[in-house]
Amino acid sequence: MRIGPLGMTELLLILVVVLLIFGASRLPGVGSALGKGIRSFKTSVTGEDESTRREESSTEAGSEDRRS
Repeated sequence: MRIGPLGMTELLLILVVVLLIFGASRLPGVGSALGKGIRSFKTSVTGEDESTRREESSTEAGSEDRRS
């Protein structure tokens, strides 16, 4: 199975190299930092911030409560 330009063999090889470089104990921290970086990039591109997202979700939740 191919995922984009990479196949399963290439992905496994990349994962093994990452495991060797960072070690098993540091992988959760690396993944967390990567996720935060991606979220930060996404919010900077879309122009949203946390408060805007919270306001929108609370407004949607309030309108759903009124419908039921």
